[in-house]
Amino acid sequence: MGFLTSFSIDEIRSRGSIRDSDVLRLRRALEQDHAISAEEADALIALNAECPVKDPSWGGVFVDIVAEYLVHMRKPEGYVSADKTIWLMERIGKSGRVQGHNELELLLAVVEKARWSPPSIAAFALRQIEHSVVAGAGPLRPGLAPEPGAISEVEVSLARRVMLAFGVECSLPLTRAEAEVLMGINEAVHPQKSSPAWTELFVSAVGNAVLASLGHVVPVRADALRREAWHDTGDARSVAALLRDGIASVASQQARDRLSALSGRGPREGGVWANCRTLSPEERALSRLERQRLEIITNEPIEEADEAWLLGRLQSKARLNDNEAALLTFIEREASVLPDSIRTLAAKARVAA
Repeated sequence: MGFLTSFSIDEIRSRGSIRDSDVLRLRRALEQDHAISAEEADALIALNAECPVKDPSWGGVFVDIVAEYLVHMRKPEGYVSADKTIWLMERIGKSGRVQGHNELELLLAVVEKARWSPPSIAAFALRQIEHSVVAGAGPLRPGLAPEPGAISEVEVSLARRVMLAFGVECSLPLTRAEAEVLMGINEAVHPQKSSPAWTELFVSAVGNAVLASLGHVVPVRADALRREAWHDTGDARSVAALLRDGIASVASQQARDRLSALSGRGPREGGVWANCRTLSPEERALSRLERQRLEIITNEPIEEADEAWLLGRLQSKARLNDNEAALLTFIEREASVLPDSIRTLAAKARVAA
């Protein structure tokens, strides 16, 4: 079995623990033979799942080896295809969720190592955060008392990490698959347990995607998703701070005025959304080509978080939560051209507030 010849998996499995000496032997074996087979990757994944006791040094080695195999040694090399995504999900998340920290880190490492990956793997990674918020427990909250409906700074940072990793080699905004999970996370967050960081990420990520689908020039993910983007205008207060400090609804006129200033439109100039103009015909064509290119590379269709999708998610609700209202306000204020359907929905949210 290749580089695992000197690494006794049966012995380790029988004792139920992975020791630091085992990890050292694994490192040495890999130094002598860099080739990793599918059987060896499977064996390590099974060993990680079956051994309840693991030395702290095991996690990093396990993640590095399996991620290296999947991204760079399993065809096609250098990126994650739909087939590779299925392979990984079947091994670390058959039930739709990963069971441990090492599996979660493996998932993230695969997304970050790949030049391109399909939306389904990013959505799967984001769904782990949704599970954590709904259940209030899981591998993202080891040793903590269950707190359903709350989202932590760690989980917000993880969501940002996933979305930035997916978009590292392309200029596409958030895909519908990712936006769908973000909507689910936001619905699972209790209004009293949201956080400023989550509001900022949710509004900027989904808002950016919808604006792009409406034909606007929007910032690349690296700019749109960084927290500093909300403070580039020189105002230290973010839209999340407005919600945190007790404003009844971001749809109120005062809150909307502050959001307008924060996003770079209005009295202050600057900010990443300051010039949200419409795309030229040439730019629209290039955007379509970029999406088609990624679809061909990953063998998975890519859908936009467009007007129809947004209306389908929000139109039937009797009352929007504050983050959803902030999202509509942001889109309404930033769009150079706005469909009547979204304008009507935003007006309905203000009346209901």
